[in-house]
Amino acid sequence: MTENYTALYEEHKKLGASFTDFGGWQMPLKYSSELAEHHAVRKSAGIFDLSHMGEVWVTGPDAAAFLDYALVGKISAMSVGKAKYSLICNDEGGIIDDLITYRRGDTQFLVVPNAGNAKTVAESLAQRAADFDVVVEDVSAATSLIAVQGPKAEEILLRLVPAAQHELVMGLKYYAAVQVPFLVGGSSQELLLARTGYTGEDGFEVFINNDDAPALWQSIVAIADEGELTPAGLASRDSLRLEAGMPLYGNELSIDGDPFAAGLGGIVALSKEGDFVGKAALAAKKEAGAGISTGRKLVGLKGLGRRAGRGHYTVLKDGAVVGEVTSGQPSPSLGYPVAMAYVDVEHSEIGTALDIDLRGKAEPFEVVALPFYKRAK
Repeated sequence: MTENYTALYEEHKKLGASFTDFGGWQMPLKYSSELAEHHAVRKSAGIFDLSHMGEVWVTGPDAAAFLDYALVGKISAMSVGKAKYSLICNDEGGIIDDLITYRRGDTQFLVVPNAGNAKTVAESLAQRAADFDVVVEDVSAATSLIAVQGPKAEEILLRLVPAAQHELVMGLKYYAAVQVPFLVGGSSQELLLARTGYTGEDGFEVFINNDDAPALWQSIVAIADEGELTPAGLASRDSLRLEAGMPLYGNELSIDGDPFAAGLGGIVALSKEGDFVGKAALAAKKEAGAGISTGRKLVGLKGLGRRAGRGHYTVLKDGAVVGEVTSGQPSPSLGYPVAMAYVDVEHSEIGTALDIDLRGKAEPFEVVALPFYKRAK
């Protein structure tokens, strides 16, 4: 696989990052201790490089109607300035990717797919646009994305924003975005700031062109007080998102899965007018009771012992296989093992006692509600 490097790669090297391949990108796995990075995000703030994510602009008179057709959600119902979590599915209802769409104008939308799926999503959107008056522009290769997550995220970022514009940041709601002037390397730049994230904490994501990304990263790090902001890698991002019960494509979501089994049936707008890609197949899955009365369902599992289940470990009920773990590890915030798993629907009720097969030994777990962790508001 071709190795890609974000515009912040040299910054990570300076900080002593350990790297790993993720979706074809060389990304920081951790800088020092993944546990310390995890706790820093929960207690103060962490800064992440998300520049491996994709960015696809959809513009034109038919942009809203087109996205209603291309994605499973009712994107046209979004107000300008808001964001929406959705899925792009194939004709069979399989999940190509989960993504966030930002409405930046009446006829202007920014679609943000996952790293490994960015090219596929951009190509799928372009193919689906044939009968619509829209322009699909993949700007992933030219765009960087920096996230600041944690209880002190707002306080830190405000130091780079003129006082007259502080309300733009402070008044920004969750799943919304706004253009904000930031002081980057000594000059002011209007940047797209979104109050979104993948950690279960309050936080922001900032879109910037590649050339200016290192200066923004350096400015954010420099403006933070000692110990207030910690560079964080993919390892802590994964433990944070697992605690927050957020699905990861390739683990909880896949082309072979469906939204109903994944607990995402609520974002499939079967009632919206007109057709959309995968509508007939998804309607049939819902009618058949997928994730409700038939098949398997994604659940949270709390470990009753100390050993953690990992991806692809089998889930047992009285010794019989009833499911498979998609993600699992010890929870740094909660102090016990947690996992997400697909289990047969008849064993998916909260409180159900199940086991995970840990290399031949049955370890006790219990079905619990997701998310595992909720931040104090």
